[in-house]
Amino acid sequence: MKLSRPDSDIFLPEISAGLTPEAALARTTHLCVIAHQDDIEINAYPAVAECYGRTDKFFTGVVMTNGAGSARSGKYASVTDAEMQLIRRGEQRRAAEIGKYNLQLQLAHPSADVKQPGHAAVAADLAALFDGCTPKVVYLHQPADKHDTHVACFLRCIEALRALPRDRRPARVLGVEGWRNLDWLADHEKVAMDASPLPDLAGKLVAVFESQIAGGKRYDLAALGRRLSNATFFASHATDKTDAISFALDLTPLMADATLSVRDFTLAHIEKLRADVAGRLAKMA
Repeated sequence: MKLSRPDSDIFLPEISAGLTPEAALARTTHLCVIAHQDDIEINAYPAVAECYGRTDKFFTGVVMTNGAGSARSGKYASVTDAEMQLIRRGEQRRAAEIGKYNLQLQLAHPSADVKQPGHAAVAADLAALFDGCTPKVVYLHQPADKHDTHVACFLRCIEALRALPRDRRPARVLGVEGWRNLDWLADHEKVAMDASPLPDLAGKLVAVFESQIAGGKRYDLAALGRRLSNATFFASHATDKTDAISFALDLTPLMADATLSVRDFTLAHIEKLRADVAGRLAKMA
């Protein structure tokens, strides 16, 4: 496996010992391609839990950017961007080991490159990635996220997936929560992913990223709290069926119809929220 950047990282956790990276990638059943170190563990935990300890399901994580520019304070206040990149790379490797990932790739692209449509190196790495596996499910960021790098990462992945022959495109693609949650989706359009299995593992995975937590962002509390909140506030007239849920947006229509505008697809979901609010206000007025 050859990635475009010399500072990229290919890591085979213990469960894939003896395999080549190519072989590990090829057996992937659940693939998550996401922007930053810790985005997998915060936003796509149900995919990790579904594959944990299985011999028939294999989770591969891919982080597109190099981790530079993250917020930091306290003991990390004086850490340089170059030093932080190495720290975050190591944290992501530890998460992959703890979570028994099949394969962990860190492409190490600067955010500016990911934000650039048609960037040759970004496109080449994604083309090689998607050409090297046939996952049952792909997890990406969702298009209504408010973080520019998350949205850019999502768009580059959609472009690469749509470039595949139709029969090579994944059967299901999901957009996970990030810097905007998905509780605003119409209930019948929410993909409610059970995040309750293996709670100790869930906590350990988020806690790995000490550079972000001690650096000024309590992702450990926020990530688990969001899952608990989603479960309780999911259905107003039904008892809770689980105590932790991560929501996702079904992006599969973008695979089925490559002419469907991502903008129109996304705004149609927002319009449904507007119509729901307007209709309820009118009904109760």
